Amino acid sequence: MAQRTSFMQALKHFRAALILMCLIASPLVRANVTVEIHGVEDELRTNVLAYLSFERYKKSTDLSADTIERMHDRVEREVQSPLRPFGYYEPKVHSDINDVGRGDWKVTVDIDPGPPVLLDLIDVQVHGPGEKDALFTRITDNLPIHRGDRLNHATYDTLKGELQRSAATYGYLDAKLTRSELIVDPASRKASVALELQTGERYRFGATHIEQSTVNDSLVRRYLRYKQDQPFDLTEILRTQFALDDAQYFANLEVLPGDPDRNAHVVPVNIKADPNRRNWYSIGGGYATDTGPRGTLTWENRRINARGHRFNVLVQAAQVTKYQIQSNYIIPIGDPAVEKLTLQGVVEQRDLADVTTRNEYLQPGITKVAGDWQYVWFVQAMKTTGESAAETRSDKLLIPGIDVASVPKGYLGEPIFQHGIFLEVKGSDGLVGANTRFVQAHLTGVRVFNFHPKWHLLLRDEIGMTLVSRFSNLPVVERFFAGGDNSVRGFAYNALSPTQDVCAKDPTTGKNILTPTGACGTVIGQVKVGGKEVVTGTVEVIRDLPRNFGIATFFDYGNAFNRFGGTPLEYSVGVGFRVRLPVVTLGVDIAQPISRPGATPRLHINFSPKL
Repeated sequence: MAQRTSFMQALKHFRAALILMCLIASPLVRANVTVEIHGVEDELRTNVLAYLSFERYKKSTDLSADTIERMHDRVEREVQSPLRPFGYYEPKVHSDINDVGRGDWKVTVDIDPGPPVLLDLIDVQVHGPGEKDALFTRITDNLPIHRGDRLNHATYDTLKGELQRSAATYGYLDAKLTRSELIVDPASRKASVALELQTGERYRFGATHIEQSTVNDSLVRRYLRYKQDQPFDLTEILRTQFALDDAQYFANLEVLPGDPDRNAHVVPVNIKADPNRRNWYSIGGGYATDTGPRGTLTWENRRINARGHRFNVLVQAAQVTKYQIQSNYIIPIGDPAVEKLTLQGVVEQRDLADVTTRNEYLQPGITKVAGDWQYVWFVQAMKTTGESAAETRSDKLLIPGIDVASVPKGYLGEPIFQHGIFLEVKGSDGLVGANTRFVQAHLTGVRVFNFHPKWHLLLRDEIGMTLVSRFSNLPVVERFFAGGDNSVRGFAYNALSPTQDVCAKDPTTGKNILTPTGACGTVIGQVKVGGKEVVTGTVEVIRDLPRNFGIATFFDYGNAFNRFGGTPLEYSVGVGFRVRLPVVTLGVDIAQPISRPGATPRLHINFSPKL
């Protein structure tokens, strides 16, 4: 045995001498060291590389013989340390270093992690007034560690941190870990965990002190996401901060818990804010294949008075929307973060397929939120003119309606997000001078299924239908179209639509030449004028890529028509590229219609809040 030990020592000294000779013979230039790890993968390999000196010095310009030998001597213990947090306490490590020429080196580390340490005894307990609180039982009833699992220090630390964070976040401000033990016995390959939390009393919200002179304090208090004497919840303070920030009345806003009263078990809240600038202006531009280039100019008076009324004017021009001038007078009501009374006025000219529409309307509306649903009741008084090669028609409409939309949990009025479900029901009964009677329902739904961390399935469906006494009396602005970036890709915006014949005109009178039955005497063309019904849908699979990129493949279908089943659906397939920006996603898609032989692919570029 002594001879074998002497032989191994001699071999080690010979290897060191060989490395020294190689280094002396090589000039000291920038050396590249390649490190190969065998035997472990994923997070274990990453952790090993983080500990290895060779990895940190792999592009050093100062690799002397002593440095190489010293780093090589460290390999075994540098591998052992990063494996222990994952339960491997008895790894076998073999390493080699080879000169690959030109001052470059290759380090090979072979690791046999050996049998892991397994969890044996797990004892996690919560005591005190919060013992039965769902905040803690959801943790203790669903522990991330189980007997027989491989020991993982990070999972243990996460469990301990979750107990402490839950206590601090939800008002158990006197909570203490009275026992925190992770005992490892490498010889028996067993580990035990013991955690005990003493919660103490749960604190309640105390008084809220407000320091601001921008709007009435009573309005500020309606933004609070909590009430005095409710159990303390730090997340509700953060939500109050977000709600008041989004109101845009304030600058330098602070919503902070005060010093806890240890005797009364209450936490006061302090709100401090300076006035935000009253007037806000913005100029913006963009591009989408549906709209073409577009520009927007906005002016907003953020606070007309101390009651928080606001007013804004938006001017927009684009290829499809030739112009739109929109003004809104907004009065906060109820919960001002999500509820309001709005008086909107719009003057616009828009192209809908082959029809140019000019619309003027005034629309008062009330927005309310109940649970996971947002309701908007409105009445629209409209004057509209539709002009095409077939005819020019003007209408006056009085349209009451309601919009119902699903909103995310904890919704605070954020304008950019994807409604899961959106339903609009509206109609006109020919009252107060209106000359068209109709009832219309329009439903859209979007759902994303995350069936793998990097794979997502997006489903989108749309259906709309109209009951109208006479279809020709339904204004074009109230009809349905399909095709475009957010409809059936592969087809131009609003390109899928029923058509109307264009009649030859009498050169003397300028009127259409009609048959005794009222049909065109001579048809010289057709124009797309929209339909009573619409059906569209999307099936899209998205694969995440590094750096917020993604790729997608999709199948779209749909059409607009005057009778369900009377017109076949159109279909398209395609591929796309996604760039996820902070608040929206840029989509670049190439779609190929498959229901029209000979159709060419179409490029779609669009910004949206979806995946």
